[in-house]
Amino acid sequence: MKVNGIPYRTIWPHPTDERIIQIIDQRHLPHRFVVEDLASVQDVFTAIKDMHVRGAGLIGATAGYGMYLAAMEVSQSDSFDTHVKNAAEKLKSARPTAMNLFWAVDKQREAISSVNSKDEKISIALQTAKEIADSDAEYCRRIGEHGVTLIEEISRRKGGKPVNILTHCNAGWLAFVDFGSATAPVYAAHDKGIAVHVWVDETRPRNQGAALTCWELGNHGVPHTLITDNAGGYLMQQGKVDLVIVGSDRTTHTGDVANKVGTYLKALAARDNNIPFYVALPSSTIDWETADGVKDIPIEQRDPDEVKYVEGWCGDEVKKVRICPENSPAANYAFDVTPARLVTGLITERGICNADRDSIQKLFPKKQVL
Repeated sequence: MKVNGIPYRTIWPHPTDERIIQIIDQRHLPHRFVVEDLASVQDVFTAIKDMHVRGAGLIGATAGYGMYLAAMEVSQSDSFDTHVKNAAEKLKSARPTAMNLFWAVDKQREAISSVNSKDEKISIALQTAKEIADSDAEYCRRIGEHGVTLIEEISRRKGGKPVNILTHCNAGWLAFVDFGSATAPVYAAHDKGIAVHVWVDETRPRNQGAALTCWELGNHGVPHTLITDNAGGYLMQQGKVDLVIVGSDRTTHTGDVANKVGTYLKALAARDNNIPFYVALPSSTIDWETADGVKDIPIEQRDPDEVKYVEGWCGDEVKKVRICPENSPAANYAFDVTPARLVTGLITERGICNADRDSIQKLFPKKQVL
């Protein structure tokens, strides 16, 4: 995607020094565009945990590069295997709900263990990290190709009038390496000349919809309107939403979807108003071991201050303000789980399928369901 006309991904090796990995530090958006250097496993852990990077695919890609940095960090006196194992455990602990994180770390460990010398291990770790990032971008591009057919059909039924799409949080290119998941069909439709309009949930508590989704849609020229999180149901009742597309941080092989908290409520409202509710995700987000998402997906609880404070542009600087009484306790559940029965379908890099075990298994027949 482009920022002020310049193509960017969300993560890449430094062009003159591949010992450094560069990211867009999303904490500063939409007010400032900041590129941050990551040079150690600790840097990567902090970037993931403190949400310099966020979103399913990007967390995975960042962890992939983190394992490459771990391989480079091993000194002559260290046990290579022990150091890499410890780095893997550390990175996995950064965001416990994100399936792509575990997938990328395990993929790197398998690649690193397939060769013998330290130089070979470093080389294959860098190659694998690049492959993880490239495949994430390519899978999201394909999600756009498959998902755009849904928008095209609605556009035909509406006689070319704008298709109104509601999304939640940020499942855009900032949440992946490029293109995004939920936004990929939107960008594909816009680029084909199909009239679209996006209702953007602000998405408390960190306001990723307001800060990130609005920013990237605006950069791409996609018409959009920011709304409060709880306005979606009203808009659906008034016939102003044609389609809901959200992302996923972990989807079980039975179709249950863990995504940013508030997604479940959107699914309920969509069901009540007979509006299709789709989840866009690359296969790296699928959990092939967990069957009951509501009971068994771990839900991350983040710092309560994210609920108690908001940040915004004030005059010529970003300021942080408290919005509740100083001593009021707060709970910060980062995700919720939408049961498969409320999901119209899953949009993946291989196509669109129903949100159930048999349909998912048919789309990915080589995956072993436990």
